[in-house]
Formats: sequence, structure tokens, C-alpha cells
Amino acid sequence: MGLHTALATAATLVALAFALSLYERWLANRHAHELAWTVAMAMFAVASGALAAGAAVGWSPVLFRTFYLFGAVANVPILALGTVFLLARWETARRIGQVVVVAVAVAAGVIIAAPLRGALPRDHLAQGSDVFGVLPRVLAAVASAGGALVVFGGALWSALRQRRLVIANTLIALGTAVTGASGVLNSVADAMTGFAVTLVIGVTLIFVGFLVSATATSGAAPSRPSSAATH
Repeated sequence: MGLHTALATAATLVALAFALSLYERWLANRHAHELAWTVAMAMFAVASGALAAGAAVGWSPVLFRTFYLFGAVANVPILALGTVFLLARWETARRIGQVVVVAVAVAAGVIIAAPLRGALPRDHLAQGSDVFGVLPRVLAAVASAGGALVVFGGALWSALRQRRLVIANTLIALGTAVTGASGVLNSVADAMTGFAVTLVIGVTLIFVGFLVSATATSGAAPSRPSSAATH
């Protein structure tokens, strides 16, 4: 097994373990933010799994589209949705969640249908600008930047208004920044190494933030309407 495959496989296992842990917490607590974070961690796992497969057997259109969708477009908005459910009122968060789900579904359709501009290199990770036209790259930029702004805004809001969650949201924001720093690592390492290393570190920081938030919100009501409120 090559270095790229080993690193990407490690990232996949870490993200998958965290996703399963969060899913178990959601089953026990039924907090909406934990479900959103479970989905985000699962997306990180899928993206790094596609990276591992691409490093092991060479890149194909299916593997690259999977990596791009779950690693560059969909994961950060869903991660940010968890922050929204953690901090906002239920009805507001629910409406935002509906918009995010529809937007991610539309983006998935675009990534699946977008034509490739050329042949994929089989032995290294191509940049989106080398493979896709304008629309998929705009979606990736908007999704990553917009989701990150929500996460960072949640950290700032916690510092000002929700002091019990400030450490949790700061860790999640830091982890989000690290996962988005693969471009910086690409200047000193190749793209596959950069993505795998930043993913492992970033996802670990995010998960620690989740654990801290779980401690801070223990005993809180589930982030959904109670049965009494729906009648």
C-alpha cells in the first residue's frame, strides 16, 4: 500500500468512526445538530474513501465526481447546518435546513451531470479547474466559503452570547479551517497527501468540538419540537 492510499484510508477510518459515534449519540438524544454532524462526518468518510480508491487504482470519472461532491461541495454546508441547529431556534433552523438540503441536492445533480473538460490523470489528484467548467467550481467555492462563514460565525456568536458553547464551536471552526487548508499543504506536498493529512487533523478537531458541545448541552431538550408543542 502506497503512502497516499495509507493516509487516505486512515482518514476514511477516522471519519467513519466519528460518524458512527455521532450517530449513536443521535439515536440516544435525538438532537438535530448531532444528526447533521453525523451526515457531515459520513460525507468526509466518503470523500476520503474515494481519495483512497483513486490513489490505489487510479482516478476514474465516478471516483473524482464522488470525491468532489462530498469533499468540496456538500460536506461543509451540512457541517454548518449542525451549527445552526445547535444555536438557532428550532423553526428557523428547520427552514434553513430545508434550503440547505435542496441546495445540496441541486449541487449533486450538477456535479453528476457536468461534463469533464479532459481526461483525468490516473496517478495524481486533479484540480477542479483542470476538470470541470465554471458552474461546479462556483458551487464548490460558494458552498465551502458560505458553510465556513456560518461555522466561524457560530463560534463568534458563542463567544458573545452562548458562553457554554464557545469552546465547542471554536474547536469546530478550527477543524473546519484545517480541512479547508489542503490548498496550503499542496504547496509543500502533493494534493492527495495534503487532503488526507488535513482531513485527519481537521476531522479530529471537529469531533472533539462535538464532544465538548455534547457535554455543554447534556440534559438539554432535543433540538426538535416536543410532542406537546405539535398538538
